[in-house]
Amino acid sequence: MFAFLRNIPRVEARAASMSLLLSVLLLAMKLTAYVFTGSTAIFSDALETVVNVVAAAFAVYALHVAHTPADKGHPYGHGKIEFVSAGLEGLLIIVAAAVTFVRAVDTLWYGRVHLEHTGIGLIFLVAAIAGNGLLGAYLISIGRANSSMTLEADGRHLYADAVTSVAAAVALVLVRLTGWAYADPVIALLITAYFAHLGVTLLRRAGGGLMDRQDTDDERLIEGILNAHLGGSGKSPSICSFHKLRHRHSGRYHWVDFHVMVDPSLSVGAGHDIASAIEYEIEQALGEGNATAHIEPCDDASCAHARALGGSVPQPLGAAGA
Repeated sequence: MFAFLRNIPRVEARAASMSLLLSVLLLAMKLTAYVFTGSTAIFSDALETVVNVVAAAFAVYALHVAHTPADKGHPYGHGKIEFVSAGLEGLLIIVAAAVTFVRAVDTLWYGRVHLEHTGIGLIFLVAAIAGNGLLGAYLISIGRANSSMTLEADGRHLYADAVTSVAAAVALVLVRLTGWAYADPVIALLITAYFAHLGVTLLRRAGGGLMDRQDTDDERLIEGILNAHLGGSGKSPSICSFHKLRHRHSGRYHWVDFHVMVDPSLSVGAGHDIASAIEYEIEQALGEGNATAHIEPCDDASCAHARALGGSVPQPLGAAGA
């Protein structure tokens, strides 16, 4: 694991390793609580934490692969492994939901409800709630700041684990206060429904990334940049129009391509400078990414606006080639 961490930025490596270590610790605590109490709700909560451990271990590997530079065999990089990681986590959550559902129904059907040492179970659950809640919030924050779907998905999973721990704790409290032992498997069924919703949500997000689903926020940002350069009233460098805008994610990395129409009287060099300037502006706005513009001659009247400003085309420092 430590060899993998060398390839990952320090803040992400720290977050991923903390997630794995805490998940193992919380799993031990919840299994201990289940052994003491025999609670179906705690069993479902512990099963969720088994998923956490597996997902956290794979997340470390996924981050290592995602940060591996592009190579000849993978010219678009390795970022899509982050979608695979989130999808695996969603699938494991759904499996955990199915197992929990079967156990809860079995407990209700055959009346096998017998809880013991609920006070001890509550102590372990409160500790688990605090640990999962704090680390979940931390991972979500780091994931968003670094555009890492792997860390964000792991953080949301830990947050969800904290919610299920709260539900399990409520089950124990109800049993202690009312003596109605069936509150335990009933709440376990509610936890199952929550698991299923979370798992399906993660699978849909991961599937959208793997299928290159268009990001509406990126669409709005890129179109805003291109629209700002339209016509004589637009900022320099001026373009006549744009079309065939496409964009996708490879994990946290953005790939954008589009066609822009410019004054046909411009030289090849001037057209290249226009493309490079707009490409660079888009790349700076998106963060990690690559934009590629295809230049086409425009033959409608708006070319007069492009001709009026065509001589003022700045070449930004570090701009990518067209």
